[in-house]
Formats: sequence, C-alpha cells, structure tokens
Amino acid sequence: MTLKYEIKTFETDGSNKRVGFTVTNSQGQIMAIDKEVAIADGKTSEQYVQDALSAAQAEIDAWNTDADNIGKQWDPSTNSFV
Repeated sequence: MTLKYEIKTFETDGSNKRVGFTVTNSQGQIMAIDKEVAIADGKTSEQYVQDALSAAQAEIDAWNTDADNIGKQWDPSTNSFV
C-alpha cells in the first residue's frame, strides 16, 4: 500500500522540535501522528523531519497493516473474509 506523508506540524517546544505528519494510505484512510526530536545546532528542517519519521515509522507501519482489514466483509459461518 502506498503511503502519502504530509507535514502537519513543525514547531519548537522547549528544547525539542515537534514534527507532525498526516499519513494517507491508498484507500484514503488517514492517520495523524506527532513526534518530538531534540533540537541540535546546525540541524536542517529536513533532518528534523527525517528523525521524526524514523521515530514514528513503526507506529505508521502497524496502523497501515491494521488498516488493510477495514472495509472487508466477514463470513462468521466460515470464520473468514469474503
């Protein structure tokens, strides 16, 4: 499933940079997630985004895997998807 990542938040919170993403899968389902990354001298915006995405990736992957089941029909007589 192809995922589209959009930056929804990029702000300073004390000694951290909060980076938020809106993630959309190919079925149009949406997940919003924020991660904080320690501020470091010389770090670029791209590096903050990259670090935040790395911190969020496991949660995004789990959501995307679970989202594969949304909208499927279930047949209780066979205990399987139709």
